[in-house]
Amino acid sequence: MRALVWLLRAAVFVALFGLAVKNSGPVAVRFYLDSVWQAPLSLMLLAAFVVGAVVGLSVALTTVVRLRRELDRRREPFRGAP
Repeated sequence: MRALVWLLRAAVFVALFGLAVKNSGPVAVRFYLDSVWQAPLSLMLLAAFVVGAVVGLSVALTTVVRLRRELDRRREPFRGAP
């Protein structure tokens, strides 16, 4: 089973690496005040994925922290009970 998982990981890596090599042309992202950032398309896609993952994890983390605090607040009256 482990060999199959590693084989699948290798196939995904090769496919994504090939995609990155084929899409290595420069792309310009224009920001405000005439600021321009140029990088390969594959790097832009990776950056967009990373930013999305960080935003998603931060939202999930704040939800988990809020729910944990609420759970602790609701458990408080029962801590002193025998």
